[in-house]
Amino acid sequence: MSPSGLLFEHASSCEHDPSGHAPDHPEGPGRIQAIDAALAAVDWLGWERRVAPAATREEIEAVHDRALVEQVQRLSATGGGRLDADTFAGAGSYRAALHASGGACAMVRALVAGESRVGFAALRPPGHHAERARAMGFCLFNNVAVAAQLALATLGVARVLIIDWDVHHGNGTAEIFRRSGEVMYASIHQAGIYPGTGQLADAGSGPGLGCTLNLPVDAGTEGEVWISLLEHVILAAAEGFAPELVLLSAGFDAHRADPLGSCRLETDDFAQMACHARDFARRVGAPLGAVLEGGYEPRALSESVLATMAALAGAGEAHSIAPEPIYTPRAAGQVGRYWSL
Repeated sequence: MSPSGLLFEHASSCEHDPSGHAPDHPEGPGRIQAIDAALAAVDWLGWERRVAPAATREEIEAVHDRALVEQVQRLSATGGGRLDADTFAGAGSYRAALHASGGACAMVRALVAGESRVGFAALRPPGHHAERARAMGFCLFNNVAVAAQLALATLGVARVLIIDWDVHHGNGTAEIFRRSGEVMYASIHQAGIYPGTGQLADAGSGPGLGCTLNLPVDAGTEGEVWISLLEHVILAAAEGFAPELVLLSAGFDAHRADPLGSCRLETDDFAQMACHARDFARRVGAPLGAVLEGGYEPRALSESVLATMAALAGAGEAHSIAPEPIYTPRAAGQVGRYWSL
C-alpha cells in the first residue's frame, strides 16, 4: 500500500497546446505546470509518482467510435486543427490524449489490485465532455469513461460510481453510460452554461434509468449547497447502489476565482467534498480515484488539487451539515424516485 496515494503524470500533458490555433484558449499546458509546481513545493504530499502509460486503441474504442480515434490521430499527424468550435488538436495532442486516458486506466488497475486506496490522474486534455463519436468542450477522449469501462470489462468490478463536480455538466460521460445499470453517474453543475445538458429530470434510460443523477445549481451557488447535495443526495443514493469503485471527475472551475464558471466555491469546499467521498469509499470498501477535468485559474486550480489530494489521503474530517433548504429537497424528490435517501 502506498502511504498516501498514487499520482499519475506524463510529460505529454504539456505537449497538447490549443493556443497554436486559438491563442487565448484557457485549457493550456499552464494548468499542469501550475499543479506540478505546487506539488513539488510540498514534496508531492508524500504521494508515489508514476508515469502514465498510453491507453491502447482497444481501451479507447471500448467507449469511442473508431472514426473519432482516427480523426484525432490524423489531425495530430498533419499538424493539428479544429475539432469543434472550441476544441483543437495539435501535433502532440493525440499522444497526450492517449496518456490522459491511459493514466486513468493505470490508476484504476492499481486501485483494484490493492496497491493503494486512493489515486489521482493529473493529466490533460480533460475528458468528460467527449461523447462516443465526438470530441468537444476541450475534450478529446473521455478519460474517466475509458477507465470505468476498463474496470467493468476486464478487472472484475461490477458497479462504478462516478461523481462529477466540474462546474460544467459531463455530457459525454452521461451519454456513454446512459443505458448502463453498472455505472452511477452523479453530476453537480451550474445550470444554463455549456454544454446545456444535465437537467434534473434526466435520470438515464432503459436499464440505466435512475443511475444518472443530474443536480444543476444556479450561478452564484456557494460550497454549502454542493456539499449538501453530495452528502444528502448523491452519497445517500450511492449507499443503495453499493459501488465497488469510486471515481471523481475532479474539475475545479466551480471555484469563485475561475473565469469559466459563476459559482462561488472556495478551496476548502473541494477539500470537504473530497473528505465526504473518501469516507464514503472507505465505508463501502471501494478504492477511490480522481481524474482531472476543468479548472482554469492557475492558483485556484493548483490549491484546490492539493487540498483534494490531501483530503483523499486522510487529511481533515468530513463535517456533516444540515440539508440546504432549496436545492437539496428538490434534488432528493427526483433521486428519491429510484433510491432510498
